[in-house]
Order: sequence, then structure tokens, then C-alpha cells
Amino acid sequence: MSLVELTARADELGLAAGGLACLDRCVPLLGGDDEILRPLWASLAEPEEGFRDWGECVEQVRAKLYVADGPEGGASAEGEAVALAHRMLGAAPAERTAANLREWADTCSVAALQIHGLLDATARAESGGAASARDRREGRTQDMSPLVAAELRRQVSVLELVAAHGPAGLRQARELTTEGRRVLRAVVSRRARGRA
Repeated sequence: MSLVELTARADELGLAAGGLACLDRCVPLLGGDDEILRPLWASLAEPEEGFRDWGECVEQVRAKLYVADGPEGGASAEGEAVALAHRMLGAAPAERTAANLREWADTCSVAALQIHGLLDATARAESGGAASARDRREGRTQDMSPLVAAELRRQVSVLELVAAHGPAGLRQARELTTEGRRVLRAVVSRRARGRA
């Protein structure tokens, strides 16, 4: 099943986890530490309390990480990736409804795939930006760069885990996300050393 199909079938919890996992993997681009999104993950694990806490947590995280007018994308891959990550955070819905979360999950999915394509040193074939990311989500995965392929697998796995296990799947989803964040942090660090 393609990522688009999985997203279409996802319930509110799956959509929230999918969007949050994409954002969490991209936290290194936002200058946040590994625990910055923990309150949002906690709000997903507690359905009743979480509905009330979600919007407040979003605002707190945004206040710590978000640049109001968005950073300048610039001509560099890094600048564009940082701008995409800020857009993901800026688009996080304060109200946790299925419609809001579906739009956000789609936005985050496309942006995260674009970010991984921009930062993959081997990704000469990963051109086309959002259009290429949409193709990947629909199952057209030929000539996919390694970093993008890994991100796509993580997005699919998060949705599958939450669909199969509900709130109990969030722990494994976070573990996958932590692994992805480490990978992206290493990529960002390697690229920074290459420019030094």
C-alpha cells in the first residue's frame, strides 16, 4: 500500500503521529534538542487530556523554535531544507481535528521527503521538489536516493504501527523517529564539516 493510501485510511491518531514524526525527524534543522516535541507525543498517548493539551503544546514549541516570518531559504540546499522544516512547524494545527491533521500530515510528509532529497549527497536524481515527493508517496520509487528511501520507509512504518496498535504503537513510532532524527543530524553535521 502506498503512503498516500495509508494516509487516506489513517484515523486522527495516525495522522497526528505521522505529521509529528516527520517534524520530529527534522528537528535538527530547527535548532531544537531531542526532547523539544516530547509534550506533543505525550498528548497523543493520552487521548482525552491530549485534545486539550495539543494546541497549548503546539504554541509552546512554536514559540521556542519558529521564526515568525520564516527563515530565508536562500539558494543553498541547507537553506531550503531549513525553510521547509519551519513551514512544517508553522503549519501545525492548534486544533486537533481530523481535517486539520490530514492536511498537516500531508504537508509534513511531502516536506520531509523534499528535505531528505535536498540533503542527500547522492541525490542527483532527486530533483523536482514537491512533485517528486508526491510521486514517491504514490508508490513511484524508482531511482530513489538512499536518504529519501529511508525517510519514505519510516513514514510508512509509523502509519502502519499506529493503524495496527493504536496508542500502543506510539512507542515504536517514536523509536523509529529517533533513529531518523539521528540520521538527519549526522547528515547535517557532515555537510557543515564539508563546508568548513
